[in-house]
Parts: sequence; structure tokens; C-alpha cells
Amino acid sequence: MKALKVMVVDDALLSQKRLTTTIESLGHTVVAVANSGVQALTVYEKHLPDLVTMDITMPEMDGIAATRWILNRHPGARILIVTSHAEKSTVLDALDAGAKGYIIKPYQPEKIRISIERAMAQSEVSPS
Repeated sequence: MKALKVMVVDDALLSQKRLTTTIESLGHTVVAVANSGVQALTVYEKHLPDLVTMDITMPEMDGIAATRWILNRHPGARILIVTSHAEKSTVLDALDAGAKGYIIKPYQPEKIRISIERAMAQSEVSPS
């Protein structure tokens, strides 16, 4: 797999750093971080990353709403949810919003690698 430009969205600094370290250890580059769903919108537009990791619980706008907004404007965006929320309804809401995968914290780096590969292997949005 080619090296990807990745954006990390999480309001917890420790989670941002851990994800950045994990992603970069896999050979990818973290080009941007955002601390909230609202910030994710403008940062995404500026960097147009190949992949986004998105937390759910954040100030101003949650990750599911931010995922919907990004995918509404950029249907080919690849977003992986990385969160501590394991409730079935939350997982289904995130996938329904268009997320390409769902990773529960705490995670193993191998889970991130596999999820990135799966997200990037999924085909672009089909024309209607």
C-alpha cells in the first residue's frame, strides 16, 4: 500500500499523539489534526487527506455529524471511526453515516493497519 496522507480528529491530546505515532509507524503521514468535529470540517477542506480517523464524542460537533458533513461534500472521503463507544447503536449510526470502519479504543496497532487497508480497498461511491 502506498503511503497515505492522514488526518486525526480527536479532542484528547493523548489519543491524537498515540494515533499519530501508530499511523506514522505504519508508513503513513499525519498531515493534520483537529480537536473537534467543527474544526475537522475546515481542516479537511484545507488538506484533503486520503484518510481520516474520527473520534465520536467531541465538543461543538460529534464525529458522526462531522463524518456526514465531510462525506456530503466529499463522497470519496475515507473515514475510520476510532472511539471508546462500543454500543451497537453507535456503531450502526457511524457506519450509516458512511464511515468505512469502526475501531474501539484501546486498540492494537495491527487493528489500525488492517482497518486502513480495508477502508482504502473499498471502492469509490458508485455513480447513481
